[in-house]
Amino acid sequence: MKDLRALTKYLAGLGYGSRKEVENAVRRGRIGGIEGGSKSLAPPFEGVTFDGEPLDPPPGMVIIMNKPAGYTCSRVDGGQLVYELLPPRFLARAPALSTVGRLDAATTGLLLFTDDGKLLHRLISPKSETPKVYEATLARPLEGHEGEAFASGTLVLRGEDKPLKSATLDVTGERTARVTLTEGRYHQVRRMFAAVGNHVEGLHRAQFGPLPLHGLAEGEWRILGAEDTSRLV
Repeated sequence: MKDLRALTKYLAGLGYGSRKEVENAVRRGRIGGIEGGSKSLAPPFEGVTFDGEPLDPPPGMVIIMNKPAGYTCSRVDGGQLVYELLPPRFLARAPALSTVGRLDAATTGLLLFTDDGKLLHRLISPKSETPKVYEATLARPLEGHEGEAFASGTLVLRGEDKPLKSATLDVTGERTARVTLTEGRYHQVRRMFAAVGNHVEGLHRAQFGPLPLHGLAEGEWRILGAEDTSRLV
């Protein structure tokens, strides 16, 4: 049946298994909503279920996660990987699911994933100047000169020769501050505070572009709805 073959290919692309495995799932009755014939088997296959659950979103999916400490934004590095916090089938999707930029293992907070290559490149491109907000806990009290240094547009990180773009620092406590960046250089917030004589002991990303991190405990994630996804575009 042509329509069933199209559904089998679609489900395989969403990571539910190889085409053969999906065909076996059909025979075992794991796929519901296909009894209505060709209407239910037409893209986007509305009403079709797998093991009684609605299908995952089609390509273009965006996920927001509250990344815990100790997890690496990689598929291959040793140790705990952020992808292990997602359903295994998400790693088998085609196109592939990738993180939107990276947070180092010690940094917690807002991390995005997407299988939309154009959106991914747009968000991580230096030309986009997407603002990111970080909450930093420092080893020593702030001295008062840090905000001016960050905003100057002349601060140069160790080992580089190109000045950083202007960034905003909001003091929230004796040893805490919120930093808003429009760049994404390697370990940038940690290196910025090192450049002004301090050391970051804790770092949390609270916002990416227009999206704040609300309602997710560490390690939790959710698929963004169309409204939130459109805000990123």
